[in-house]
Amino acid sequence: MGGSQVSAGEAMLNRHGIPTFPYPDTAARIFCLMWRYSYNLGALYETPALVAAGTDLDRRRRVGAVMEEVRRAGRTLLTEPEAKTVLAAYGIPVVETRLADSEAAAAQAAAAIGYPVVLKLFSATIVHNTDVGGVELNLGDEAAVRRAYRDIESSVEQKAGPGHFRGVTVQPMVASSGYELIIGSTLDPQFGPVLLFGLGGQLVEVFKDHALALPPLNTTLARRLMEQTQVFRALSGVRGRRPVDLSLLEQVLVRFSELAIENRLLKEIEINPLFVSGEKLIALDARAVLYPREVHEDQIPAPAIRPYPAQYAGSWTAREGLALTIRPIRPEDEPLMVKFHQTLSESTVYLRYFHMLSLGYRVSHERLTRICFIDYDREMALVAIYHNPASGEESILPVGRLTKLHGVNEAEVALVVADAFHRRGIGTELLRRLVEIGRQEKLDRIVADMLPDNFAMQHLCQKLGFRMDRSSNGTTVHAVLDLSTS
Repeated sequence: MGGSQVSAGEAMLNRHGIPTFPYPDTAARIFCLMWRYSYNLGALYETPALVAAGTDLDRRRRVGAVMEEVRRAGRTLLTEPEAKTVLAAYGIPVVETRLADSEAAAAQAAAAIGYPVVLKLFSATIVHNTDVGGVELNLGDEAAVRRAYRDIESSVEQKAGPGHFRGVTVQPMVASSGYELIIGSTLDPQFGPVLLFGLGGQLVEVFKDHALALPPLNTTLARRLMEQTQVFRALSGVRGRRPVDLSLLEQVLVRFSELAIENRLLKEIEINPLFVSGEKLIALDARAVLYPREVHEDQIPAPAIRPYPAQYAGSWTAREGLALTIRPIRPEDEPLMVKFHQTLSESTVYLRYFHMLSLGYRVSHERLTRICFIDYDREMALVAIYHNPASGEESILPVGRLTKLHGVNEAEVALVVADAFHRRGIGTELLRRLVEIGRQEKLDRIVADMLPDNFAMQHLCQKLGFRMDRSSNGTTVHAVLDLSTS
């Protein structure tokens, strides 16, 4: 502050890269924004928990079969059972749902499930059942079920017209001592899939308590998404209610984000309500819309963040029958990376990094976040995982990395193998896969720099067709593999 009296001092500070502000409240506001940025960045790099939900191949096959059947029928709207099949393929709990195309079938399904039950319209054309009187709750006996079936059929024909009623679904009535949430995904023309989480139910558009995020999520990002809503405080337990299992809810959000990002033909998908309480978490209703058949995948907006490249994962057996899983690195691998670095000798560290790095530095969280939390568009890191059948523990044996270089269509490769597993062919296989990834990513060339006494790496590069060039001063060996001609 001071106006013209301090202008010379301001100019001097600004010339040396020190910002100045005319009023203290502006400086305070900037400080708060900087703190929020640091907090968000720190939260992003917290080590998330690993979420397992079946194999990528299996769930994609099951979901692909459902979507192909819907498109073959000339539809874009999935029925409720079809949408729930999609959710179940990704390990998301769904309420038991039975189809009934007559009063008698509805009564029989209700008796099998157990009263009380819910009847909902089964239709391939109507999006929101409540708009046409297509939901009947808390039905306690067969007479109520039969009456509800007739009421839904009559209401739908009056409000929507004939042809929309194809029967009902019968589901158990879930106790109401919990919370109704919404989880959804829709496609933005610029950002691709965008996730929504918040308070659900019939009044979702009235209260508008929701937050948005870009997939894919991990458990840490899922928690940050939930924390942005008002309902999150209630989920943590209020007025004597048991808290919701937030770790399970995180896992559901992670799996839902994988569903949204892996299935490009999904235009919209929504769980509303997702019922949560201290005892259970279950999807009560689901809606999904596909792109029509005339729309091709290359016309659909791509995700803003590249999803986990599961196509580069696979099994391989090393010498002496050592069974390994080779896959791209994940943020959840940080604890395994700590153990991996503990196995490296000083010689191996020196040959990999060109100088000695202390174990404390190599396993620090700040460094490993840059190793494990990567942008798969800019670099690709492969790890080979060994599962010890005796102890059940997993360990990383080698790490290989392909890093794109700025301004050119090429990448630098580097790898390191745990000392106890040298001469097993593991390094050769990892480098071979990295070269193949370079081809699939349409790189022009792959380069590598190594110390003159790193004979193992030099031999490995020569075996895979790299051209070797020694620097004029003899301090490094430069290897080049031209992918445009190989």
